[in-house]
Amino acid sequence: MDKLLLLRSGAIVIQLITVFAVYFLMALDISLMPLIVVICGETIFHLASILFYRKRHIRQHDLVLQLLADVVFLTLLLSLSGGATNAFVSLLLLPIVIAAVTLPTRWLVLVSVTAMAAYSIMLLKMPSHSMHHMDMTKHFIAMWANFILSALVVTLVVGALARMIIEREQAIAKQREEQLRSEQLLALGMASTQVTHQLATPLATIQLLYDELLETDPTNPAVQDMAGPLRTCATQLASFRELASAVRDKKPQRLVVSALVAQLQEQFQLQFPLQQLHVNPVPDGYIEADALLLPALFNLLQNAVQANQNQGQHQVNIDFKVHTIQSDTRLHITIRDFGSGVSDHQAIKLGEQLIESEQGLGMALLLSNATIERFSGKLSLINHPEKGMQAIVELPLCSDPQQVSS
Repeated sequence: MDKLLLLRSGAIVIQLITVFAVYFLMALDISLMPLIVVICGETIFHLASILFYRKRHIRQHDLVLQLLADVVFLTLLLSLSGGATNAFVSLLLLPIVIAAVTLPTRWLVLVSVTAMAAYSIMLLKMPSHSMHHMDMTKHFIAMWANFILSALVVTLVVGALARMIIEREQAIAKQREEQLRSEQLLALGMASTQVTHQLATPLATIQLLYDELLETDPTNPAVQDMAGPLRTCATQLASFRELASAVRDKKPQRLVVSALVAQLQEQFQLQFPLQQLHVNPVPDGYIEADALLLPALFNLLQNAVQANQNQGQHQVNIDFKVHTIQSDTRLHITIRDFGSGVSDHQAIKLGEQLIESEQGLGMALLLSNATIERFSGKLSLINHPEKGMQAIVELPLCSDPQQVSS
């Protein structure tokens, strides 16, 4: 919008210089005062646009309005200075070119049709003596046909090229975002592997000390309290090693949906005994994935629990829906918490990149989203209309185990 307003500022100055030069230097008979009135009206509209859009969010229809106004002002100026016989009538192509580069197809067509209609009206309203003077009728019609052809070329060719460039830039930007996220995931994976490796030896030492304490003083409450945390650490370390082996082998598994949900429920009850997990009826079917899918889904449950705890809530819901479009069957898993939710701006970025907030960086969501996408799935985060947030996981579903590739 700023560039368009700057171009119009220059155009107004050029229009004034041209009108005065033609009238005073070339001594041609033109309607000076009407032209000055139109330019003054254009200037007032221009200044009002600058003030109006100074602190306003620019939308597509705002740009369309400005381009249509340019067509109207150009048509008035041309009509008062010869109409279709004016040598500058091709200036009506400028709004079409700008629309072809900046606007979608539907708005480009609107601006193009308006400009072509303006030229056509000026041609039809030409005085008959101008049309027949020196037999210029065919010449003016040929000029009009040339303008229509030029407008169509700009609309079709330039518009298509502009859309191709925009799509390519969007693809490049998306590729850069994916590369950045891959680098972040690689860094997180390396850091996790290093931390796990470094923790293995201290945990083994602590386990030996615990075994010695258990033999010497088995009734000590402190020794008894150590059993649970040590068992959890050992289990998590073993699970991480299994996950690393599964990723290294790259062997997909046939995961029964009901069995997967049962594992989620078991882990949820062990780690969050104060929270209630409500699971709606689970559909039949299989999912092609590996061992990473379970922790990816459990990360979403952990986030839901954290959101609940911040608001003093104790319930997490899991809903299942099956959607089939032609031969593509998708399973939608919706995990809902009863927390405070997040802003729409954060919901769009969560899972795509790390975001610093009071709750953390969104690392778990980033890892879960990357894992789900590996299985041709999709993760969406939206606020529930009533309360809390919904994490919607979409995964391919096979009803026949033979459909799952090996």
